[in-house]
Amino acid sequence: MSETLQPTDVAASDADLLARTAIAVRAAGSALRERFGEVVRHQTREELMRALAANDDTALDILRPRLTGLRPDAGWVEDELDGGALPPGEWWVVDPAEGNVNHLHALPEWAVTATLVRDNQPVLTAVHLPLTGETYTALTGAGAHLDGRPLHVSQSTDLGLSIVATSQARPDEDEKVVRRVGSSITEMLLDALVVRTAVPATLHLTNVAAGRIDAFWQFAGARADLLPGALLVTEAGGQISDVQGRPWTTQSESLLAAAPGIHAQAVTTLSR
Repeated sequence: MSETLQPTDVAASDADLLARTAIAVRAAGSALRERFGEVVRHQTREELMRALAANDDTALDILRPRLTGLRPDAGWVEDELDGGALPPGEWWVVDPAEGNVNHLHALPEWAVTATLVRDNQPVLTAVHLPLTGETYTALTGAGAHLDGRPLHVSQSTDLGLSIVATSQARPDEDEKVVRRVGSSITEMLLDALVVRTAVPATLHLTNVAAGRIDAFWQFAGARADLLPGALLVTEAGGQISDVQGRPWTTQSESLLAAAPGIHAQAVTTLSR
């Protein structure tokens, strides 16, 4: 009779896989850091797209063989603008240069991310910030960590004393979504202490997981910029939903990640 894999074995296997995933994103981040420093000038959309692709390819040349070697049968998603549900099974959802446009403009807010999704549920994620050297990791049921230190969301209970943040999903977003983003920022400016707006989404979500900011919301979005942070926030004790308070999935039209003490207040504000 074949030997049955016990739950503890599965956890140990996924923990080892997360450690190796973190090594891979750090290696890719090192390669991107070597390309960072000067503003990359572009005069046309085509020049911009070529520069973005060059960064992506630099990281993917490292990530793809390493992650594929870890899970040869897993599917692969590297288009950071893809959204919606994935087919059953395991998938690597990778953003080789999260905040790529910031990298090109010599701004520090960018990262490398890799998330393993199993039957449409994120199982583990690693987010590396090459300029600070920080690596955020999360494993389902085992918590979220920053360089090995446990992460916890904030204990805020008053939206009026909270720092919140949002981000645009993509440059060419639908006008209806753009206007909804604008109106939501206005509502939050009325209710929250401070409202931060910037890309990329993942870095806001790491800050929610670390307790530095109290809530993040975004309309629309893609798997690659929301899944890593959603798992980090959940494992750090935060609450995830859409902006109306309903359960969030990759097919949802919005995401709200917040400290539990202000989640309901944020839903009220964003639902106005």
